[in-house]
Amino acid sequence: MNLPQFLKRYVKATYQGLFFPFQLGYTHRHLLWLLVKRDMTARTANTLFGNAWLLLQPTLQIIGFWFLLDVVLKIKFPNGEVFINYFLIGILPWLLFSEVLSRSLTVLSEFSGLYRRSPFPISILPLLPLLLSSILYALIMTVTVTLLEHSLASPLAVLFILLLGCWLIPFCYLLSVIGLFLKDLSQFFPFFITLTLYLSPILYTPDQMPAHFQWLLAINPIADLVMLAHALIQGTDWTWPHLLRPIVLWVLMLGPAFVLFKRAEPHVREML
Repeated sequence: MNLPQFLKRYVKATYQGLFFPFQLGYTHRHLLWLLVKRDMTARTANTLFGNAWLLLQPTLQIIGFWFLLDVVLKIKFPNGEVFINYFLIGILPWLLFSEVLSRSLTVLSEFSGLYRRSPFPISILPLLPLLLSSILYALIMTVTVTLLEHSLASPLAVLFILLLGCWLIPFCYLLSVIGLFLKDLSQFFPFFITLTLYLSPILYTPDQMPAHFQWLLAINPIADLVMLAHALIQGTDWTWPHLLRPIVLWVLMLGPAFVLFKRAEPHVREML
């Protein structure tokens, strides 16, 4: 295959990968909603507070962060501003990123009972972790930003979570296939996710990273997304590379993620 043919096929796959999840989600919107409700019920079955736990769990986690960082350690920036505001604006998108991608690795196995012996649109399954988590974290981010910053920043917080959810779509499809066919990835992935936390300006500001390690922030797309969250909600400094790097990576992943999933889809049942 020569270069013009490859580029033509790559652009076509990227175009399909861009619109495929949205068209699929709209076509099967009623089924998706039923699966989301089923997932919510399964995760909170036989509990006293039921679906409220889906919001209570991250809320309790935020309270724990606040107690440790603001009450016990009383961490502040050199200018006297409290650290907890900066930390929570950064950690909440990372928690969404971590939860969605970690669950994407096992989503095809988790819902295998739905399609193992009967026809089922398998292509909608990678959207499930993303839909539920995006809704929950949009609510949590809105309340947190309203309390920490001001109500005018709340729409910006929701917008950022929605854009982050769209950015994660190709990675959800890619990891769902790789996680099914390469089980070793699930063993390595928790370390990788934790590494993205340490290499993102969440526990520290970008200027606190030593100069000879600044390149680590540049190769970590999560670092760029966290910086954009701080800039959008708190008005911190940002540069165009912080926006361009995630966009370029997202565009580059759309085609390969779509092609890999469509080619692997007929073999998913064989793996189970």
